[in-house]
This record gives sequence, structure tokens and C-alpha cells, in this order.
Amino acid sequence: MKLLIATHNTHKVEEFSRILAPLEIEIVTADISEPIENGKTFAENAFIKAEAACKETGMPAVADDSGICVDSLDGAPGVYSARYGGEGLDDRGRLLKLLEDMENVPEDKRQANFTSAISCVFPNGDRIDAQGKCFGTIGYEPKGESGFGYDPIFMQGDISFGELSDAEKDKRSHRGKSLREFAKKLEEYLKDKVEI
Repeated sequence: MKLLIATHNTHKVEEFSRILAPLEIEIVTADISEPIENGKTFAENAFIKAEAACKETGMPAVADDSGICVDSLDGAPGVYSARYGGEGLDDRGRLLKLLEDMENVPEDKRQANFTSAISCVFPNGDRIDAQGKCFGTIGYEPKGESGFGYDPIFMQGDISFGELSDAEKDKRSHRGKSLREFAKKLEEYLKDKVEI
């Protein structure tokens, strides 16, 4: 089965492909337009993206909306993680902006979580949703060359997500958790369709 992933983020395409490979799902991409992500939650934004991609291509489409939520910043950047600090900042710039905003936050107040919401929309209107979270703290400086986004400053113990191998990150991460839940629901959905 082919599943269109509604993203231009090559890192997300790689993660989806790795985790869904056992289901013999072929992840494909397309040059699709980007809808306005005006949802108030990760789940709403994931659905907006998946629904728009499905309507535009006529294919089953899946989208992820994810970000980092920092307790001491009242959950910010949250759904604005990819736009944190305004236009013109890249991943590194947003990461440094977050560190700057937390400069005076003590170690015991640096809790954060990564959240990933996945939505899959089928041409017949069927829908599958999944969500995953992982918890940690915000470090004081970037560590590691792996991962992307805020990974180098998201700490679990003494190690950042930027220091994890792909396999280890898939085990621990918010997207790994949401993708495993999605894979389970998708497998059940496809099994039901075959049995009908």
C-alpha cells in the first residue's frame, strides 16, 4: 500500500519509512501545497494537513504535527515550535532562541515534553489518529549532531536526543510512540477492510 506523507521535512519521511516498513507500507511524497495550520492543538494541525493532502492527491495521506512544550514557558513553543522566534529563523536559530528564553530558569524548573500527533485520512473519509509524548528537560547547550529541530537540547538524563542513534531515538521519541500506535491502528484498519 502507498501512503502519502504530507510533509516537506525529509527527517520525518525517514522516520515514517523506518517505523512503517514492517507493514509493507510504501511512504511516498508529492509536491503538494501547504495548508494554513490554524489548529489550536497538534492533533487539529495534523488533521488539517492530512485532509488537505488527501483531497489534493486522491491518495490516503498521513501527517504529523509535533513540537516541544516547556513547562516554565506555559507550554510554549507548543504548536508554534516550527515558527518559534518568527520568520527567518532556521532550526538552529529557534533552538538558540529557546535557550535564550530559558537562560535564568533553574535546573529543577526545566521540564519539557515532545508531543507528536498523527492523522491519516483516506479518500472514502475514514480517519486514523494517534498521539505520542516523551518527557525530559531542556539542557543548557546543544549536544550531539544527530536528530533535528530541538533534539540537541532535549535531555533525558545526561543524554540529548541529538546524541541518540536512529534506533534509540525511535524507541524513546514522541514520534516513535505515535507512529507505533498509528501502525497498530493502521494494521487493524487494513485487516478489517480485507475481511469485508
